[in-house]
Amino acid sequence: MVIGLDISTSITGVTVIDREGKIILNEAWDLRKYKDFFEKAQFVEDKLKWFFLDVSKSINKWDWLDAIYIEQSLQSFRSGFSSAKTLSTLARFNGLVSWLCYKHLNVKPEYIAATSARKKCGIKVPKGTKAKEVVLKYVVDNVPDVTILYTKHGNPKPECFDKADSWVVARAGYLCQQEKSSQL
Repeated sequence: MVIGLDISTSITGVTVIDREGKIILNEAWDLRKYKDFFEKAQFVEDKLKWFFLDVSKSINKWDWLDAIYIEQSLQSFRSGFSSAKTLSTLARFNGLVSWLCYKHLNVKPEYIAATSARKKCGIKVPKGTKAKEVVLKYVVDNVPDVTILYTKHGNPKPECFDKADSWVVARAGYLCQQEKSSQL
């Protein structure tokens, strides 16, 4: 079983894929109502504890957690994107959630760049297009087990982008695990 996380201080996407490649869980944890960094971290910790205590009970003990894959936080500046303060906050939060995963799920997370995860899943982002929109379209067209909700104006709700991104991370992690097991 593989967990894929798309970590953000606003909405964190979470996907769990079993050893057959089926989605067990795909959801978004909305952290926008928590203004404090530590309140956000507490919410994520509570969710991870819930997962470990409640969800894991319904899973075959032989199909327990093989890996946790986390989308690597941005490493450099790009004009028109995140500020130094935002990048620093995201990196801190990513590190904190990584630690919480290790603490509560007893698995050291592995990191994968968004571009590498998309490539592993066969998702090509044409130059000049927004990656999040391309990923969401791919998921809508190819992954029926990911529920996408829309606003009354027909736009995808913000959390759907995070759910789709977490599926990409989890799927890429699953494929990495398949490659590792075939090399044994």
